[in-house]
Amino acid sequence: MASDRRGARQTAYRVCVASAPERLADGTADLWDSGRVESDASVLVPYAGARLRSRQDCWWRVCVWDEAGHESLSEPAFWKMGLLRASDWKAQWISAEMPKRYYDVPASPLLRKKFRLNKKVASAWAYVCGLGFHEFYLNGQKVGDAVLHPAFTRYDVRALYTVYDVTPHLVQGENAAGIMLGHGWYNHHTPVLWNLHAAPWRHEPKALVQIEIAFDDGTRTVVRSDASWVCSTGPILFDGLRTGEIYDAREEKDGWCEAGYDAKDWRPVRIERHPGGVLRAQIMPPIRVTETIRPVSVKEVKPGVWVYDIGRNIAGWARLTVRGPAGTTVQMRYSENLGPDGDIDQSNNWEPKLITTDVFQTDTYILKGEGVETYEARFTYHGFQYVQVTGLPGKATTAMLEGRVVHTDLERVGSFECSNDLLNRIQQAAIGSTVSNYHGMPTDCPHREKSGWTGDAHLSAEQVLFNFEPSAAYTKWLEDISDCQRISGAVPVIAPTGGWGFNSGAGPAWDSAYILIPWYLYIYRGDVEILRRHYDGMKRYIEFVATMATDHIVHFHLGLGDWCPPTGGPEGHKAPLEMTNTAYYYADACIAARIASLLGKKSDARRFERLARRIKSAARKRYYDKKTGRLTGHSQTPIACFLYQGLVEPDEKETFLAMLLDEVAAHNDHIDSGILGTKYVMNVLTELGRADVAYRIARQEDYPSWGHWIRRGATTLWETWDGTTSRNHHMFSDVSAWFYKTLAGILPDPGQPGFKHVIIKPWPVEDLTYATGETETPYGPVRSAWRRDADRFMLELTIPPNSSATVYLPTVNAQSVLESGRPAQKAEGVRFGGIEGARALYHVGGGRYRFESDLAGPVSGSG
Repeated sequence: MASDRRGARQTAYRVCVASAPERLADGTADLWDSGRVESDASVLVPYAGARLRSRQDCWWRVCVWDEAGHESLSEPAFWKMGLLRASDWKAQWISAEMPKRYYDVPASPLLRKKFRLNKKVASAWAYVCGLGFHEFYLNGQKVGDAVLHPAFTRYDVRALYTVYDVTPHLVQGENAAGIMLGHGWYNHHTPVLWNLHAAPWRHEPKALVQIEIAFDDGTRTVVRSDASWVCSTGPILFDGLRTGEIYDAREEKDGWCEAGYDAKDWRPVRIERHPGGVLRAQIMPPIRVTETIRPVSVKEVKPGVWVYDIGRNIAGWARLTVRGPAGTTVQMRYSENLGPDGDIDQSNNWEPKLITTDVFQTDTYILKGEGVETYEARFTYHGFQYVQVTGLPGKATTAMLEGRVVHTDLERVGSFECSNDLLNRIQQAAIGSTVSNYHGMPTDCPHREKSGWTGDAHLSAEQVLFNFEPSAAYTKWLEDISDCQRISGAVPVIAPTGGWGFNSGAGPAWDSAYILIPWYLYIYRGDVEILRRHYDGMKRYIEFVATMATDHIVHFHLGLGDWCPPTGGPEGHKAPLEMTNTAYYYADACIAARIASLLGKKSDARRFERLARRIKSAARKRYYDKKTGRLTGHSQTPIACFLYQGLVEPDEKETFLAMLLDEVAAHNDHIDSGILGTKYVMNVLTELGRADVAYRIARQEDYPSWGHWIRRGATTLWETWDGTTSRNHHMFSDVSAWFYKTLAGILPDPGQPGFKHVIIKPWPVEDLTYATGETETPYGPVRSAWRRDADRFMLELTIPPNSSATVYLPTVNAQSVLESGRPAQKAEGVRFGGIEGARALYHVGGGRYRFESDLAGPVSGSG
């Protein structure tokens, strides 16, 4: 809904779905007509119409009635059903036997099919799966703009296909279809610690293509992959996800996917086995090139060795434009760091014990010698800021190379800005780390591992939900976790996985992604269905942990714990591994009880509640000495862990807060935690009224701090506080969510999820003079923008229609509060809710509001 009227809300809806748009127009929706439903539900109302079939065209629209009884009708929208049954597929899997030109890896094949259409095409849809990666072509043009496609899955359980509307690409007469294949994750050939080179699904690249064509006269035909297709080598002689790509332009086959191309020397394809998993349409956004960056400098660091600086750390590749003799070999090596001689330094990422290869992040282009040539990789990507280029036939210029930013094309829905520019730069670094680490799944880093680490993902999920729309992407990744879950209930520490990660690194502190991310999708997007879909898997996981725990304490597969604290190296955490894992086990049981209750599973809810009580009692007995008032490993993480995870009794919170404040003060208002504790510390300080202390931590500029990274030139967040390893990780990015929740003061209400009700509680701390946060919710945009001028606090607020908010307005005098220039208690659509500490409470409906209040100074303490 959209409205400028305050308090606008929905009182009823009607959803109509039809097989043709004219059926919507004349009111005879043949698939579903909900009729008028008296309800304010406007998010994720489930389809409840006729059973839908494969290829079904579905046109739909919504009618809503507001509080005054006025009716509004949406424009028609469209969706198309995919292929629902295995029998819908008439195509055969095909591949090509390719020579091994480099590193004993087959070259990338080209596959093509020429076909004739004797009638005018009315519509045509192509269903394509090319593993590991593919580019699909019709009549010389690439179809779609996706790259590194499709997304990675556990291929022996599930493989993703894409549906393309190819009507504009086909003509009456001669046509040609072509597909170029890359190895990708399906044939990961580089030996790595994470064992993907030994994945059970691994095989050479293959394709499945089915083009279904309808003609003007009502007849149909199908063009499919089968033995009639032919194959040949192409210019990509080698591709590997962690290694790079070798492209010989002399071996390009111009026009290879056009109808007029002479393919007499091409060989028949090979009919291949099915990869093993069921075929499902890819519902998440594809990976795309989202930005092109000109370098800020290029320097010759040694004779013939040029280093480009593109200005910021990204995931993607370089696009090279060059002219030179045929056979000239240009090599591009990518890194995040420079050595003391100004040349690239890959040592922080390339560890031979992790990646057993002589080549890392290197693309090679061999010129064909025909004028200006442009090259960019197709089937690999890199994490980098610097590109070392060798072999150029002349002097390098900044015009020769561009950085291409590549990631899953998540829609950006949020923004944050404040008067502290350091925090703004930390926010941008969090954004950069997020997009650098989403490539079909949330990854840990875009260079060394590219793996879907569960801990990194759940720790960053709240900021992702503020800044982006990741619902479909998370839905896909949760299916990956489900696909990898063992019968026992165990889940791996990375997903997808080829088998590694169940006995190394796993434990509730990481595994809880399978419970926390569905829960966050419920809280931030109102999605109950995601809870229902994964409830059995979540239940099996908690039951698995219960069988492995000893007296409710988690001792098994302790994993990585409070990974990467400031001292002692990545594993130098002060909080015992058993403590943080047991605390997540407790949190999982509490959330599972709430989910069970939401889904009407009362018996399960009671059982999880009992389990949670027992875990809490065991954890407190083992780790908290009430006589001394100290915790095992007494430091920031254990104290904040007990507070954040709910292991503290209500009357103990002030005591624990005092302990935490002492620890923060002992470190001169700096963080002394790894990735778990850092999220705990910032959130519990705000929750217990000390956002001012959390702000001091956030604005630090010396070691260890986010600001220290920024002052050292960081444009993305790092893995370690000292920066000795990866410099593009998102696991410390929850600080961005803290900006939204604390400084801008935008919080979802778990009691009315999906921002059906919004809590607005800004903290004008210390030297901040303004902060603005905005995020697109399922109901529309929520915006909180405040500024402080002398002793006056001003808050501009936008709440979407059909939603409401409780506003906690800082003030020293509730009687002084104005809204749009009038006393707030008498303002239109504003209801006074009383005084809480140093704040006045107001309840508002959807609309725009402008509050002003007296404020003697920054809000701190219990206010």
